[in-house]
Amino acid sequence: MEFRPCIDIHNGKVKQIVGGTLNDSGAKENFVSERGTGYFAEYYRDLGITGGHIIMLNKIGTEEYEASKAAAMEALRAYPGGLQVGGGINADNASAFIEAGASHVIVTSYVFSEGKINYENLDKLVSAVGREHIVLDLSCRKKGEDYYIVTDRWQKFTRTKLTAALLKKLEKYCDEYLVHAVDVEGKAAGPDQALFAIFSEYEGLPVTYAGGIHSYEDIRALKEVSGGIVNITVGSALDLFGGKLSCEKILEIVKD
Repeated sequence: MEFRPCIDIHNGKVKQIVGGTLNDSGAKENFVSERGTGYFAEYYRDLGITGGHIIMLNKIGTEEYEASKAAAMEALRAYPGGLQVGGGINADNASAFIEAGASHVIVTSYVFSEGKINYENLDKLVSAVGREHIVLDLSCRKKGEDYYIVTDRWQKFTRTKLTAALLKKLEKYCDEYLVHAVDVEGKAAGPDQALFAIFSEYEGLPVTYAGGIHSYEDIRALKEVSGGIVNITVGSALDLFGGKLSCEKILEIVKD
């Protein structure tokens, strides 16, 4: 298990929001930082943490997205090679983020469009930056007894179920997976452990789970239930973002 921290950016500022509340009008906010993205990137760099993700939460093509993009570039300059970046990524702009210092680009909506997997766009993305630089974001919400991939800032359900078979099928297009449990994201009320039944059926690329982790006990429980093979992200519960958990203590737990 590894700890993969985050830098979520909305309107150019580092924020923590409640998952599923984001739309063109804004989002329910848990935390807004007065510090720039470079501060957080340097903090993660100094702790030697790799694989953290920057997520630009604004809609591409807007002034707000450009402000968030500028903030993301600041973080990449502060920690070149140490961070992944997502939000509005496509085959046309992905290489610019890699050239700016991102280790990987994170993609959801460009790949999961019109309710299904767009393999043409996947091929274009692999041609643009190589599968070794791609993280597929399989963020999901529960419908009935199953989990479905959601896109467009987690507002639209696709017809694609998150399964171990899907993870295996998409391996040739990416280097890692990122899975936000959107129904618990940003609520710091506990992780969605039911998702880990899917992860336990899969052996392959690294998987990072995000959503709901709010205590050191949560981390220990997820480490046990996953056998230590699933990485974790902690957002709103971090003391960096107004919570109570420290990165240093989390690193101790995951490395123990």
